[in-house]
Parts: sequence; structure tokens; C-alpha cells
Amino acid sequence: MRARAADHLEALSLEIERKLQKALNSNSQRLQLLQQLFADIALKVDDRARDVILSTNDDGIAPVDEREDTRLCFYEILANHFVKVPESGRRILDLIVQLWSQSFAANIFALLFHRWLFEVPLDGKEVSLRYSSALVQGATNYLLEEVALVPDQLSKISVQAGRGLFLLLSRFMLFYDQDHLLASFLEHFPTFPNSFLVGGPADYYVIELTDQLQKLKVEPVLLHYLSRLTILQGLELRMSTSTRLKACLYSFTSPGGPTYPTRAVRHAAWNTLDLLFPVGRYPRHVISLFFRLLYPWYWPSSCWNFIMTCVKTVYYYILNLIVSSWENMRRPNHQRMHRD
Repeated sequence: MRARAADHLEALSLEIERKLQKALNSNSQRLQLLQQLFADIALKVDDRARDVILSTNDDGIAPVDEREDTRLCFYEILANHFVKVPESGRRILDLIVQLWSQSFAANIFALLFHRWLFEVPLDGKEVSLRYSSALVQGATNYLLEEVALVPDQLSKISVQAGRGLFLLLSRFMLFYDQDHLLASFLEHFPTFPNSFLVGGPADYYVIELTDQLQKLKVEPVLLHYLSRLTILQGLELRMSTSTRLKACLYSFTSPGGPTYPTRAVRHAAWNTLDLLFPVGRYPRHVISLFFRLLYPWYWPSSCWNFIMTCVKTVYYYILNLIVSSWENMRRPNHQRMHRD
């Protein structure tokens, strides 16, 4: 019975692989094929398919008669299968990676590999970052609002998986504009064995966020994160966590090229650093200026940017002065007309 179930699961895996390959080869029908595949794996398993695929000896999914919710979907069975037999999903994973930018690709990945991501060791930090990002992209609202922030749902998964889920969401909450849920998120944050060394929920959150920032290399994404970091203002952090965040932000303020941050990122990092850590603001800028003076090849660009900034400031000041003067001149006329 067990071998027969495994054969049917392999057949399902091959069918998914075939549809992904077809979507990859067909530009005109790609979106339609991915949408159909997403709908197929989210279908409820009928009674006949249950008897064929499931056996009472399979681990990870409770028998149908023992489940509180008798609705069982194909992706649940396949997600469990890919954990027990990771090789079965390698080819599917490779095809999904080639379809990353397409609609429904991240959603399909989230359904099929949400357990695999937490339970199967991954090779390399970049691979982990890519898959984690795809998982959160494919199921942000569900993971955050219907699992992490709902104690009854959170209790249904293992303690280790719950901790991993919160650490994962800590990295991507700001990117998906979920910062308004930060207070509730920190309230539900699980306890960790080494919390007496690391600190509280806010410390874990900031540490994960800092690690995420240091891995990012795309300017728009960095700017988005830096613009959202103001939410951290007022959080009580340990000295080590605060220093870690400060060092991370300061690392984005160094000019140079080609691998150094762009000018927009540097200015955004300075603004965020000054907002979160106002104490020592002026000494930081003086030290930064001193180090810039040690590199004469940066002087022309720095002088030009300084001149342009001054010109823009004066221009907007004069424009604002003219507009305010015009408004002041119009106000008495309106008052006089109103009296008349």
C-alpha cells in the first residue's frame, strides 16, 4: 500500500513538472498554464483519490477520519511528500526558479514547498534568501495574519517551525508593507532558548532585519526598507542589538564604487541613522566628512552635489516665499470682498 501511494505521488510530481515545463516553453499561454496548475494543486482530494494516495502509515498527515477538517488538498499531500523525498521535487523547484518573475509562481512554490523550506537543509545563504522571499511573497497575508498572529493556528505547528516562521517574517514584513502589524507581531513572538543572551522579541526582530539589509543589493529594495525603518523608533533594544543596527546603517553611508551603495541609498541611510540615533548625529557627519577628505577623487562629485543641493534649497525657498507672499496678498482681498 505504501509503495503504491509513493508511485501515485511520483506520478503527480511528474505531471506538475510537465505542466511547469510547458509553461516555460510557451510564452503566450504561460500565465494561463500557471493559473491552472495553481488551481489544480489547491483542489480538494476526493474520496477515491484519498484511498489511492494515502495510507495509514504515511507520516506527517493525519488519516482522514482523524482530521478535524476533512478537507484535504493535493498540495498538502505533495508538500509532505517533498519533505520525505526531497529528490522528487528538485526538478519542479528548478523549473519554478526559472519562472520566478511570473504570476502564480511564488504561490505555487508556497503551496508545494512550505514544509520543505523549514525541514530540509539548504545549501548557501543566497539560496535560503531566495526561497524564503518566494514563500513570503506567495503567502504573506496567510502566514502573518492567519498563522503568526492567531495563537490557535500557531499552536498547530511545531515550536521549532513557529520560531522559524517568526524569524522569516521578521525579514520581510517591511518589504510587504506590513509594518502596521509590528506591535501585535512582537506580542505573539515565541520564546527562544537563548533569549537571556539575545534579548526580547524586539531584539530578535531587529537582528533578523539587520541581517536581511546586509544581504540586499538592489537599490529600490534597499530604499524601500530604509524608508520603513522609522517604525523602529521607540523600540527598547539591548545595547548589542542597537550597536548592530547602527553599524549596519552606517555601512550604507560609505561612498565609492562599483559595489558601494549609491548616492540615494547613502542619503536614505544617513536620514534613517539620524532619526533612530539622534545622539551623536553631528560627530558622525564630521567624521564622515574627514574620511571623505582623505580621498581627493571624491571631491569633484561631492562639491557638485553640494552646489546642486544649495541651488535647489535656495530655489525652493524663494518659490515658497513667493507663494506665501501671494497668499498673504490675496487673503485681505478675500476678506474685503466677504465684508462687502
